[in-house]
Amino acid sequence: MNFVLAVHGAPHSSNSGEHALGFATAAIAQGHTIERIFFYHDGVLQGLSSQVAPQGESDLSIRWTELAERGVELAVCIASALKRGVIDSEEQARYEKDAHTLARGFELVGLGQLITAIQHADRYVEFPG
Repeated sequence: MNFVLAVHGAPHSSNSGEHALGFATAAIAQGHTIERIFFYHDGVLQGLSSQVAPQGESDLSIRWTELAERGVELAVCIASALKRGVIDSEEQARYEKDAHTLARGFELVGLGQLITAIQHADRYVEFPG
């Protein structure tokens, strides 16, 4: 079965990232495919490279990167990301910012990427904030 996931909650203030990671890992272990994980609203902060996990808490950024290395697309809504300071090198240059802040393994995309993925998926699962 092919899944598309959407994460709406910010790390460390919502469990949506943890739950999505757990779901994706379990689904892959059972032979399913996670085509794309779409990060929307405050969920785009999951892709912020400058985060530091509080002492004793799981570092979600490492786990997201591991998932990307397994072929899962980590798609960050560009409109939500720009509002929250999550930018790649292209947006850094466009807006003349000092640094890019998008973590490795993530990419900025438009909302149309979510719609296209949903059309091709067997199941769409949201993890609200």
